[in-house]
Amino acid sequence: MALIKKFEDIIVWQEARNLVKMVYKLTSTGDFSKDFGLRDQIRRASVSTMTNIARI
Repeated sequence: MALIKKFEDIIVWQEARNLVKMVYKLTSTGDFSKDFGLRDQIRRASVSTMTNIARI
């Protein structure tokens, strides 16, 4: 079992970070880019996932 010294070492956090990158990329084009409220809510939700993992 690997020793975790910082939250960035957690694989799930790394995957959540990849998710955030994908969400930002997908919501910057098309209809999402025009619907500011929905776009921002989805972005905040993805960032929240990453933040909650870091808090554990």
